[in-house]
This record gives sequence, structure tokens and C-alpha cells, in this order.
Amino acid sequence: MGTASSLVSPAGGEVIEDTYGVGGGEACEIPVEVKPKARLLRSSFRRGAGAVAAGAGPGSLPRGAGGGGLLGASFKSTGSSVPELEYAVAEYERLKKEYEIFRVSKNQELLSMGRREAKLDTENKRLRAELQALQKTYQKILREKESALEAKYQAMERAATFEHDRDKVKRQFKIFRETKENEIQDLLRAKRELESKLQRLQAQGIQVFDPGESDSDDNCTDVTAAGTQCEYWPGGALGSEPSIGSMIQLQQSFRGPEFAHSSIDVEGPFANVNRDDWDIAVASLLQVTPLFSHSLWSNTVRCYLIYTDETQPEMDLFLKDYSPKLKRMCETMGYFFHAVYFPIDVENQYLTVRKWEIEKSSLVILFIHLTLPSLLLEDCEEAFLKNPEGKPRLIYHRLEDGKVSSDSVQQLIDQVANLNKTNKAKIIDHTGDPAEGVYKTYSYVEKIIKQDILGFENTDLDTKDLGSEDSIPEEDDFGDVLWDIHDEQEQMETFQQASNSAHELGFEKYYERLNDLVAAPAPIPPLLISGGPGSGKSLLLSKWIQLQQKNSPNTLILSHFVGRPMSTSSESSLIIKRLTLKLMQHSWSVSALTLDPAKLLEEFPRWLEKLSARHQGSIIIIIDSIDQVQQVEKHMKWLIDPLPVNVRVIVSVNVETCPPAWRLWPTLHLDPLNPKDAKSIIIAECHSVDIKLSKEQEKKLERHCRSAATCNALYVTLFGKMIACAGRSGNLDKILHQCFQCQDTVSLYRLVLRSIQESMANDMDKELMKQILCLINVSHNGVSESELMELYPEMSWAVLTSLIHSLHKMCLLTYGCGLLKFQHLQAWETVRLEYMEDATIISSYRQKLINYFTMQLSQDPVTWRSADELPWLFQQQGSKQRLHDCLLNLFVSQNLYKRGHFAELLSYWQFVGKDKSAMAAEYFDSLKQYEKNCEGEDNMMCLADLYETLGRFLKDLGLLSQAVVPLQRSLEIRETALDPDHPRVAQSLHQLASVYVQWKKFGNAEQLYKQALEISENAYGADHPHIARELEALATLYQKQNKYEQAEHFRKKSFKIRQKATRRKGNLYGFALLRRRALQLEELTLGKDTPDNARTLNELGVLYYLQNNLETADQFLKRSLEMRERVLGPDHPDCAQSLNNLAALCNEMKQYDKAEELYERALDIRRRALAPDHPSLAYTVKHLAILYKKMISLLCFRGNLTKLYLCMSWPLKSGRNPLAQSTLV
Repeated sequence: MGTASSLVSPAGGEVIEDTYGVGGGEACEIPVEVKPKARLLRSSFRRGAGAVAAGAGPGSLPRGAGGGGLLGASFKSTGSSVPELEYAVAEYERLKKEYEIFRVSKNQELLSMGRREAKLDTENKRLRAELQALQKTYQKILREKESALEAKYQAMERAATFEHDRDKVKRQFKIFRETKENEIQDLLRAKRELESKLQRLQAQGIQVFDPGESDSDDNCTDVTAAGTQCEYWPGGALGSEPSIGSMIQLQQSFRGPEFAHSSIDVEGPFANVNRDDWDIAVASLLQVTPLFSHSLWSNTVRCYLIYTDETQPEMDLFLKDYSPKLKRMCETMGYFFHAVYFPIDVENQYLTVRKWEIEKSSLVILFIHLTLPSLLLEDCEEAFLKNPEGKPRLIYHRLEDGKVSSDSVQQLIDQVANLNKTNKAKIIDHTGDPAEGVYKTYSYVEKIIKQDILGFENTDLDTKDLGSEDSIPEEDDFGDVLWDIHDEQEQMETFQQASNSAHELGFEKYYERLNDLVAAPAPIPPLLISGGPGSGKSLLLSKWIQLQQKNSPNTLILSHFVGRPMSTSSESSLIIKRLTLKLMQHSWSVSALTLDPAKLLEEFPRWLEKLSARHQGSIIIIIDSIDQVQQVEKHMKWLIDPLPVNVRVIVSVNVETCPPAWRLWPTLHLDPLNPKDAKSIIIAECHSVDIKLSKEQEKKLERHCRSAATCNALYVTLFGKMIACAGRSGNLDKILHQCFQCQDTVSLYRLVLRSIQESMANDMDKELMKQILCLINVSHNGVSESELMELYPEMSWAVLTSLIHSLHKMCLLTYGCGLLKFQHLQAWETVRLEYMEDATIISSYRQKLINYFTMQLSQDPVTWRSADELPWLFQQQGSKQRLHDCLLNLFVSQNLYKRGHFAELLSYWQFVGKDKSAMAAEYFDSLKQYEKNCEGEDNMMCLADLYETLGRFLKDLGLLSQAVVPLQRSLEIRETALDPDHPRVAQSLHQLASVYVQWKKFGNAEQLYKQALEISENAYGADHPHIARELEALATLYQKQNKYEQAEHFRKKSFKIRQKATRRKGNLYGFALLRRRALQLEELTLGKDTPDNARTLNELGVLYYLQNNLETADQFLKRSLEMRERVLGPDHPDCAQSLNNLAALCNEMKQYDKAEELYERALDIRRRALAPDHPSLAYTVKHLAILYKKMISLLCFRGNLTKLYLCMSWPLKSGRNPLAQSTLV
């Protein structure tokens, strides 16, 4: 415990509080110097005694005043007084007792605190022990949780594997079952044929031995009177029970929607047309792949300008002020715009090129004033008077007071004005300021491009509106599907070009083999079409596809033509995605589709199985030049899996590059042409340009075309074009000799290049041709004409189009999606060999394109061309840093991702050396940096789009937790910058919910989907495609939770909305074609009464019926019926056709009594004129039955019991029952 000195403050004289106990002790003043108690008391007594001995001297001072006296309130100097001493002693005793009491109490407190401390130590040890036990338990539980999660994941993997194996086994079993059913049906058919043959033999009195009664052990054959042997089919083994497949077929109903609208059964292309079926057919095209007009297959709006010396100012003003505006308008919608013109050609040196350009053009504009030079007459006739396709044409005619136009001008205008409605051109007569006339011309051109060429119904749209994101239909139509429309345009154009050849090359024998493949029983592996380069594989497939579409309309054909290696068309993930989307469009589903290449390979067979189960006809998948796909065996492994029973696959490969594992498949090898056919093709090409070879030349040609290389289809075609071109130029013998020196296609192509260069006027044009070919060679997908004009500003349109015409004519270049490409792989190889043997030359041309697209990237918004070419060029150059910087341009990556080039984007990042996490981090950093500089509503909307794109990209990468952050940020920006009920907010909610669905957080996803649905319904109404997308998403969500009733409810609602929307869109795109066809047919019905005119009137009625123009349809159908009754007689089957169509029309207009009368008249005619099992008779019976069903429902509703009884008793009346009567005939 110590002495009281421990309580002394070193400063002296301070008050120290006792800190022990709660209120024990009191504050007191303590002397600065305090000695131990014994010494203190002794010194106090000595000082007291000394004071007594000294007495009370007058000069003595008190001790308390000295420097060594005690200070304080307890001990004060008492002088020499004895009472004071006694008082001090008494005080001492008192203090001593208090001290003892204080000490004892403090000791007790210390003991108590010690016991308390011991108790707390014990409690602490107990709690520590419990904590250690809890920590051990926690570690054990954590380990159990991890093991449980691992077991769960393993179980999920096993379940996924089991499900995949189960689906595979189901597919195999289905194929096996259907194969066996087909075999049983074949056996039953053979049995019935043999039994009928047996009956005929017995009827003829020929004795047939019964193998059951024969003494011979050989019971497998029977001998006829003719001594021939035939197979014996034991009837008891096969039986006569219907198979499962036949029972299923009997239970199946009509394909497609319920026939609420009666079919119109007419011959030709409109056989059995049903309006719902027609709408669905149009909608199936528009759902994923829009319906393009032929002029837009090249993705280019070509405006050909014709002018005279008098209208040169208007021409220059149009090119200077308005052509850039039209170009900008088209480019915002993803199309090229070319305003092509030629100088006034006095010598007519560009005559052939001008004619070719007019044929390609989408629009022709003629600027004329008073005169029209004779050298332009042919161009005007070609453009305005010979316009079979009815392309838009425009004539600007400047008038002037007091002056009369020449006879040639007036004659042309009169001829154009007298044309029929489809070919008539718009004529603008303008008097006054030429600038006003040019502006008026620009306004008409803008309207023509929007309405007639691009197909927009509302032509008042601003250019800015057309380029905005809201106007882009992909998001609205395809939901979560990311689709590149340019890929589809390229495929359509490639197919058209491949099938345009006039030479069949002896393909009839190959057609039969392909038809046998389609008819062969399943399962069969894919058919391999092999041949050398240029052997005609693409031509064969395209021609056969056309025949199949014509002869088998129920056959669904999905085709893909692969271009040169490393082009976009050769990317495996894009091929699978495109085919999957085609399957989805025919399944009437636009659900979310993953962009992960590995998952796409799993999704494609499932969609193929789903569609094959619903489709009534065959499904044929054709992939041309599949060997050009990189790692084709890895990415096309679905080819070796068992396919559904009604699915056939045809692929074409080069013999040299065919994968070894595929060589065991059934193969159709294209042999070289025989010498006779090769010679006839070349001679036919010469005859097409009025060139005739001599006998000696024909003999040399026949001797030359004997090897496989010189009888190659492409070689023969190119040879014929070279000879035809040489004959026109007058040096036939020289070129023929040079061609005989070329023993393969590449060497012949090199000769073509040299001959074209020699035909050019100057060295500048020759160098220009070389550079253009080299630029096209090193590009990713090709180069457009407008890009070439910007790369070479000194070049004129006349020079460029003349060069392209020469190269196109000689099978070197072609158009694909508005880009110049090589027609064949051998042409591409020839340019490499001829001009680009050194790697430095290739690098220099790539650098030229890199500089051009980099400049475009810095000046204009990112276009699909810059996003396609620039990263690929950096990758080919090996510039990792520049590629990295290009990918961090957020708009480049956004453009690639939004067009579905997900795998391409990943390959670029892999080339740079970044994994998924690093990629996501760098995108986040770039977005944060971009956000710092964002100001204004437009920039904030752009930022929200970038965040949304990043979130979707990360979701496809599988980084779900990281994908939530940018999607939430996009939602916050849109809610802040826009109204919380804006449709863009619903879009953000939808995307965020899709992440939660993939993350298995179904509760969060359901809440977000419902919010998005509510906002969309308030913004668009209940029948908008956006509503269908949200309903489809909710259906998928409920299906994942096994809530099948709710899922089916939402899916049906979504289907109805999509059906209505696609019909409206079908009206927008498809009815323009019907209107044009109807106008053409009207011109044919102005003559005399003939069966052909009656048929045309009937077709017109069908066309107007399909356009919902029922009144006009009724007029034409009645005219057709009246004409047929006059010409053919009232009992002719064609009259029954018109009656049937009029009945369908009355049914549509709810004139049921009149429809019943017309149907009965048609039925009566057909029952008397046609066989009992004729399809037309069955069609009429079906339509009449459906009509009575409608009438019964209506009469039940109205309570008309009398007429209801008459309708319901109709089937029981044999006198009016067509089925009963037909069976008695």
C-alpha cells in the first residue's frame, strides 16, 4: 500500500482526490515535504520541547515563519504553550485512529477487488474457451458449406450433363423411332403392293405356290409362272395395325393459325392463299431479316445524274449543296450514297459503262432545259423508257418565258407522261430562279429515297431523327437479339450473284443426287459436295436452292455462303448465330440469345430440334465453302451429332482442304467439264458478242480443253470472257495464243490483269488500278466506291466506274453489301502474286487504310465501316498498343457489340493479352474518364447507352456481379436526365433484370420486369412490341421457376401482340410490292374477254384482298366470274374458283348467308366436274364446314333456334352432305 507520499502531487500544495472506492476519503492539503511517520513525530516533539526551553522571549519568531517550518492545516507551530502541545498530541491520536480505519477499509477493498479480479479472470478464461469452441465450430461449418457448395456445383454439372445426354438420347430415340416407323410403313406398303400383285396374278389364272404348303425348306421365296423370284413378306409378322407415326399424323391439325379467314384457293403463286398465312409469311421475313428491295441488296443508294450544257449550273449546285446532305442522311441509316455522273461524252467512249451504271442505279435524275443532245438520247431511253423494274425516275425541266423546248425534249416528256403507272417518272417543271428549282428537286429526291427506296411510310422524318437510336428498328424488333443487318444483305446479294449464271454446266445429274438426299430416310450424315477451286459448287447449290423453292414450297432452306478466309462471313460464331436466328424467326420467338460462342454451339441444336418438331416439311441447311472457316471441326461439331429426322445438311468443301474426319461422309464430287461442254460454253460466250471462231481455232480450243485444270468451270468461263473481249478489240489471234499458254485459273487471271492494264490510256490509270486492287486485297471485307473517291480525290467517277466495269466484266471484282470484293478466291490470290509478293508492300497498303479510317474516326461519329476495318487492320499489322487504344474507344467497341460481333471483339482482346477481368476494369476506367467530360442531356444519354452496352457485354462474358454496376449507373442517369416513366428507363430495368435472371435472383428480376412492363404500357399502349418483349421475359422467368401456367399465360399474350405488330409491318413493307404487281396486272385486263384476262382479274382480286382492300377485291372477283361465265360457261371449274373466292370475301365481310350460297354453288360445280378425291373439292367442303361452325356459334349467341336447327342438321342430310355424296359417286 505504501505511505501517503504516494498521493502527493509533485507541484506541491495541490488537492489530490482519492480514487479508490466510490466516495471514500476526502480532499485535504498535504505539505510539500513529508517525512515518514516516526521521524515526523519525533521531530515534532523536539521542536515542541525546544520552544518550551526557550521561553517566550520577546525577540523570538514563531517556527511557522521560518524557511524550514511545516506548512499546512494539520500541523501548525504552537510556540511554547503546553496546551497547544497536548492539543497536538490529541490531534495526532485522532489522526492515527482515522488512518488505521482508512487503512483497514482500503485493505478490505483491495481484497474485494482481488477476488473480483480473480472472478473476472475465471470468467474471461471461460469465455475465451467458448470463443475458441465457437471459432472451431464456425470453421467446421464453413468447411461444410464449401464442401456443400462444391457438391452443389458438381451436382449441377452432373445434372446439366445428364440433361444434355438425355436430350441427345431423346433425339437419337426419336430419330430411331421415326426411322423404324418409316421402315414399317415401307414394309406395309410393299406388302400391300405384293398382295395386290398376287390378286392380279390369281385373277389372271396364274397358279402361285403357297410356301406354307411347299415341301421345300426354302420358305423365303415363291415362284411365279414366269419363273422369277420375289421376296416374300409374312403378313403375320408385320400386321396391319397403324404405327405410332401414322396415328400422330392423323391427329395433327392444320399447320398455322386457325382458319378464321377462309383460304382463297387459286392457281399459280397464290394457290390456297390464306390472309393469316400470308401475313405470317411476310412477318417471318421481317421478324429478324427485313424485306429489302432489290435496289438495296447492295446497301447503296445510287443516284445517276444526267445533265446538258444548259443545266450545268443546276447540276453543280445539286452536287455542292444537296448531295452531301443526302449522303449524310443515308449514312446515318447504314447505307452508302453515291451521286454518279459522267462528263458530257462527245465521243461516246463511256457508252457501255453508262448503260451499266443506269442498270445499277436506284434513282436517275435528268436535268434539261430547252435542248437534249443526241448523244444523251440513248441514256434517256434506257433510264426512262426501258425501266422494267419500275425504279424511281425524276426529270427536272427548267422552263423559260418566251422560249420553247426542242422537239426532242418535248417528245421525251410526252413519252414519259404516257407510260403506265409503274414506270412513270416524276416531272418537275420549274420557272424562275435555278436555285429554287434545285431545292425543289432535292426535296423530291429526299422523299423518293425515304419512301420508295428505303421503305419509310412517314417521309416527314428529319435526317437527325433517322439517325437517332430511337429510329433504329433492330432493338424494337429483335429485343435482346443483336443482329448485323449488313451480314444479311451480303448473304442475299451473294446468293443472287451465284444464281445469276446462265450456264448450267451439266448440273442435272447432280440435282438428282441432291433430291435423293432429301428423300432418303433418316438418319443420314451431312452430304459433302467436293470439288476443286472454281468447280462450280456455289453455282450448283444456288441453282438447286431455286429449284427446291419452286418445286417444294414447304421445304425450309437455311443457307450461308462463306467468302474468302478471315472475312466476316467466315467467322464461325456469326454463322451459327445467323442460322440460330433464322430458326428463331420461323419458331415465332425472339427470346434472348447468348453471344458466347461456346453456348451458341449448345443453343443451335436445341432450336433446330424445336423447329423440326413443328415444321411440316423438310429443313435443309446449306453451308457453302465451309472449309474456309477457321478451326471448322471445332466450331462445327454439331454436324457429327444425330440430326432430327426431317433435317438434311449439305456442305461444300475444296478437295485439298477438306477435314480428314469428314471424308467418310456421303460425297458428291463435281467432276471437271468434259471437253465438249467446255468448248460449247466458250463458243456460246463468243456468239453472245457476235464473234465466230474459225475451224482451226475451234480445233486448237478442243485440244487445249482436255486436262482437269483447263476444263475447270471457272477457267472455262474466264477463257470465254477473254476471247469475247479480244474479239471486240480485234486482236483475237494474239489473245487466243496467250490463253493457250495458261494452264490453270491463276495464270489465266494474271493474263486478264495484264490485258486490262494494257487497254488503259495512261500510266496513271494503270497505277490507280493496281492500288485499288491492292487496297481491296488487304482490307477485311472490301472497300466502297465512296471510300476510294476520298482516298484518291483526283480520280473522277467516270474513271472509277470504267475501271470497276472492266474488272467486274472479267470476273475479278463484284459488289457485296456496297463494298468492292473479289469474285473468287483465285482472283484474290492472283493479285497477291502479281502485285504484293513482298510483305512490306502488304504492310504499306494496310497502313494506308489505317490512316484513312483513323482520320474518319477522329472526324465523324463511329460508323460500321471504321469499327469493322480498323481493329482488324491493327491486328493484322501486329500493332497491339494501337489495337488496345482503338478498343478503348468506347464507340468502336459499342458498334461491334451492338452488331453482334462479340466473338470478334473477344479475339481482339485476346490478341492484346487481356483476360475478362482486365478487360472489364479498363472499360470501367475509360467510362469514368469519359463521364468527367460529359455535359448536356445528349451526352448524358450517350453515356447511359455506353454504360448499358458495357453491362450487357459483361453479362455475356459471365461477369454478372460486375455487370450490375454499369447497368445500375445507366438506370440512374436515365432516371435523372429523363422522366422516371420514360421508355428508356424501362429498357434499363429490362437489361438489369436479365442479369438477375442469369444470376438466379428471380425475385429481383420479377420486380424489375414488372416495373418495365408498367412503364412500357403507359408509354406505348398494350399492343406495342415492347410490351411483347417484357411479357416474353416474364414468361421465361416463370418457366425457370417451374411456374408453367403463368409462363404460358404471358407467352400467349406476347405471341398475339407480336402477330399483330408483324402484320402491320408486313403491310408497310410487303404491300408496296403487292400494289406494284396489282398496277401491272391492271394494264393487262383492258383487252377482250379471254380466259387469261379472267384469270388476271381473279389474281387482282386476290392481291387486293391481301391488302385488306375488300371493296376493290369484290369488284375484280365479280368481273372475273362474269367473264368466265361468258367465255367458259357457268359450269366450268374456273367459275367454281371465282365463286369460292367471292364466298371467302363475303365470309370476311360477315355476310354469311351470301357466303353460304356461293360456297354451295362452287361445291355443286366441283362435285360434278372433278373427281371425288380432288383437293379443290375438299377445300370447298372445309370452308363450308368452317362457315357453318361460325354460323352455329353466332346463332347460339343470338338465340335463333330455328335457323340453328337447320344449320346443325346439315351434316345429317345426305342430299346436301358433300362428303356423303362424294363417297357415293
